[in-house]
Amino acid sequence: MSMIDIGAVLPTAMDELSDPRTPGVSEAARAVEERGLESLWVADLVLGDGTPALEPALTLAAAASVTRTVRLGFGVLSVPPRPAPWLAAQIATLQHLSDHRILLGVGVGGFPDSPLWQALGVPAKGRGRATDAVLDLLPPLVAGEEVRFPSAETSLRLAPPAPMPPLLVGGGERALDRVLRLGAGWFPSQLSPAALGAAVTRLRTRAEARGLPRPPVTVGGHLILGEGPSARLAHDTLVRQLVEEHGVPEEEATRAPMTARTPGELAELYAAYAEAGADRVVAGADNVGWMEQLDFVAEARALLPG
Repeated sequence: MSMIDIGAVLPTAMDELSDPRTPGVSEAARAVEERGLESLWVADLVLGDGTPALEPALTLAAAASVTRTVRLGFGVLSVPPRPAPWLAAQIATLQHLSDHRILLGVGVGGFPDSPLWQALGVPAKGRGRATDAVLDLLPPLVAGEEVRFPSAETSLRLAPPAPMPPLLVGGGERALDRVLRLGAGWFPSQLSPAALGAAVTRLRTRAEARGLPRPPVTVGGHLILGEGPSARLAHDTLVRQLVEEHGVPEEEATRAPMTARTPGELAELYAAYAEAGADRVVAGADNVGWMEQLDFVAEARALLPG
């Protein structure tokens, strides 16, 4: 059985945090680390579909302050609304606060019609070009190199410098060109093990043809845990959203949710993703409380090798 790392998504949406059973960010971060998971992640809901939520960089700063070993991931940041110098300053600061534990998931952003995105005045068109421009500037800015900004007729050197964190490019197979150009990892979501395996084979074939190292793969998704009416409702709701809002073919959408009735079944699912080429799985549950899902995931992880 191939080795695989398992991550957990911190509770940051207001509907989660308003539930008295849900721990605050600091307590949740400590719980993830205490259970031995490899990483914790924060979704960029602020620039998502308008869901009220905590800001991701500040959330990871809080998590960094109460943990020592767990990796801290953006899963994933919408890049276009964030100016490169400001994002670089945040990333370098987080690297120092966390002793270089940041994992930088990035994407072009899937909700340019959301209220905050529109309030920032960022155009919906040209998101790919805007993302590439920022990602090209991030490594030298984070490293403290002098960077010229011709449009502003100025140069900038940020300090203190920090190591650039591992970069994980979110998105479907249209993101693979960006993955290969940047020498980054890939962060797809909502793919069954079979669909992931086929895509990873294509990615690694292209990387080998270019003489590039094997790109690491982190797969995200939604967990449906246990059984009964709540599990069935969560599954059917997610499938409907994938089909109606994201254009996923119904056959693939039906296979996309990560469903498991027991921790043993979840461990088998993790193993299937590992065999498909995933190096890490990051997923949160749609139908159980946050602490319940964390214990479920941790029990499944304990059944895997390593």
